[in-house]
Amino acid sequence: MTNQGELSWEEAVRWYRAQPDNEAEIRNNYFDLPVLAAAARYAASEEFAEVLRLLGSGNGRRIMDLGAGNGIASYALAKNGWLVTAVEPDGSAEVGAEAICKIRDESGLPINVVREGNPELPFANESFDAIHARQVLHHVPDLDAMAADLFRILRPGGRCLTTRDHVADDERQLSAFRLEHPLHHLYGGEHAYPVDRYVTAFTKGGFRLLQSWGPVESILNFFPGTEHERQITLRQIANHSYFRMGRLFSWSKGFRQTQLQHHTKNDRTPGRLYSFLLERP
Repeated sequence: MTNQGELSWEEAVRWYRAQPDNEAEIRNNYFDLPVLAAAARYAASEEFAEVLRLLGSGNGRRIMDLGAGNGIASYALAKNGWLVTAVEPDGSAEVGAEAICKIRDESGLPINVVREGNPELPFANESFDAIHARQVLHHVPDLDAMAADLFRILRPGGRCLTTRDHVADDERQLSAFRLEHPLHHLYGGEHAYPVDRYVTAFTKGGFRLLQSWGPVESILNFFPGTEHERQITLRQIANHSYFRMGRLFSWSKGFRQTQLQHHTKNDRTPGRLYSFLLERP
């Protein structure tokens, strides 16, 4: 076994693929090859359907896919009419910028690939109609600076959707999350912030927070579970409240929503997932 941080992200993913009985998790993380097949599967997913509901079809509008990884979201967005600029600092051919270039070349979709690792994004003010970032912001060392830069390059009225960011309320939770993460011990790249830290950075940067979702409040975070499974979970949360007396009131949508909010507030799982929808006023 290598020491923490010895491997690149691509090498860590290759190690993960080589481990026995990992096939399901590899597919769930879209680490499988060829990359275009993984991207097509993401584009057909319930998770991306929710992204599309929140951001809409592109109709020729410009979107930045921040920290685009292997390009699965860039592909899905471009397939639905967005003019995509995929920003990815990792240049690798399986999980980075070269993988996105391969998807672009094989699909013929309008994806501009920018390999950029500097803190400040190399775009003019108000360059984009929307911003998408999947599993990105928990890696950012300076949330305030990133939020301000995202605000700068987004046009007024534009939306920024950041999804599946890890949350840790304190250092103890962060340590527990890193210990449980299957790849952190190899490349050392995992981090997480408290929910309030994300929200403070967004509002300080000038954004209006339209909505946030905890682990079971949206399919954005619940994947790889299905929406059907999420609805079952929501009913279970309502039914089991008030010493299992909640089943008497679970017919009420308002009651179910209140219990879900309590459940989300009380969840202290290290590394749990949150998503945020922002708007530049």
